[in-house]
Amino acid sequence: MIAHIGFVRSGWPVVLPFHFGLADLHDGLGEQMIIHGSTGGHAFQEAAARPEGVPVSVCVSLNDGLVLGRSLYDIGAHYRSVVAYGHAHAVPEDLRGVALDALVDHVIPGRRKEVRPPSRKEIASTAVIAIPLTHASAKIADESTGDTPGDGQSRELWAGVIPLRLRARTPVASPESMDPEDLPRSVWHFVDALNDH
Repeated sequence: MIAHIGFVRSGWPVVLPFHFGLADLHDGLGEQMIIHGSTGGHAFQEAAARPEGVPVSVCVSLNDGLVLGRSLYDIGAHYRSVVAYGHAHAVPEDLRGVALDALVDHVIPGRRKEVRPPSRKEIASTAVIAIPLTHASAKIADESTGDTPGDGQSRELWAGVIPLRLRARTPVASPESMDPEDLPRSVWHFVDALNDH
């Protein structure tokens, strides 16, 4: 899933997509959303420059279905979403490795154990921010069937839900992979888990 992070840059609202992780960095702030990016990124620079952090709003959502009613009023969606807001703060360099491990494990569990750890230079050139999840709400919309009793619409026209789901396609190996068919365990588990739901 992708988190969309909103912040104000030069007086304008900006929303950018990021992969994210969830972790307790043991810094007294509890579980936090972890985002990484370029040290040149505006939100990352501001978070590093301001002791209180930079105000942000975050939304993660998943569309589970299209609701098709018999009128425009009854067209909608089944979805799951989480919205959070707070002050994103820079993760100190001594905690960046832990934060990046959590992010990778959230995106594809087990992958960080299969690859080499980041070098000091890579960690130093990667900005990491954390957003405490103290102000968050979740919503699940999954009950509508597209029907409104007594709406006066003919029941001859089909109404209902088209369920949607995210599926993984066949992994594509890098051209430099020695054995393109030899998929690591993390990739197999990720693809199987995503396609079995």
